[in-house]
Amino acid sequence: MDPAIIEAAALQLPDGQRAVLADRLLESLHTVSPGMRSAWVGEAEARMDAYRAGLISAEDGPTALAALRAGFAR
Repeated sequence: MDPAIIEAAALQLPDGQRAVLADRLLESLHTVSPGMRSAWVGEAEARMDAYRAGLISAEDGPTALAALRAGFAR
């Protein structure tokens, strides 16, 4: 299978399905230790709590990626 075709199809999935797919792909690499997974879950929950409390704002994916790419291009 062509990875570009798989990627294009995956990017068409709704957010929740992409998140589940990303999680399953990461787990398939066997490089995510239980401690690392726990840390990621804790960080995600802390960020969501901060967002809901109005302490941080959110950006859509394309805007966030553009900012990251611009930062690396310097």
